[in-house]
Amino acid sequence: MNIYQIEQEFLLLSNDIIEAGGEITPELETALAINKEQLQNKGVNYAYVIKSLENDISSIDEEIKRLNALKSSRSKTNDLLKATIKQAMQLYGIEEIKTPTLKINFRKSESVEVDDLSILDPNFITEKIVTSA
Repeated sequence: MNIYQIEQEFLLLSNDIIEAGGEITPELETALAINKEQLQNKGVNYAYVIKSLENDISSIDEEIKRLNALKSSRSKTNDLLKATIKQAMQLYGIEEIKTPTLKINFRKSESVEVDDLSILDPNFITEKIVTSA
């Protein structure tokens, strides 16, 4: 088997392993077995595949950082726009802005304290356990 064939074999095997979610089947394990004659070439090919995967991982990490920064920026802009429209509506005493496709208004809500939880439906009760030192 020449270097090109070994290289192609390992590219196919690495793709099979990736597609299997990193799981190595007995067939893949047999195909990955290294004998003495192929050790040098396969070792080099392993290193190239490993380097390629590390580069992929690095690129994916960078893309995640970029997308998280984009998400954070959009979220801050969204919050700013909401606060701005709320402040303007309150300044001018406008309770509602309504079009055929959207409606902006303020919800009126009140806080209620219940001393006797037994009068509530159990579906409305959430138990919260806090442990501190």
